[in-house]
Amino acid sequence: MRIVADRTRCDGHGMCEALAPNLFRVGDDGIVAPRTDSVDDNDHDLLQLAIDSCPVEALRLA
Repeated sequence: MRIVADRTRCDGHGMCEALAPNLFRVGDDGIVAPRTDSVDDNDHDLLQLAIDSCPVEALRLA
C-alpha cells in the first residue's frame, strides 16, 4: 500500500497531519507530503481516517 498526495489539490488544512503526524507533514509551503512511501497494515485504520477527513480529497491509496 502506498500513500499518494495530490499536491495540486492540497489546500494545507492539515487534518491529515493532525490525525496522523507520523504519516503526514504539511511543509512550510502549506502543502502535504507523506512522511513515507509505504504504510504497514498496523497503520491502515489511522491512514484511512486521515484520507477520509481531507476536505479537498487530496489523499488516496495506491
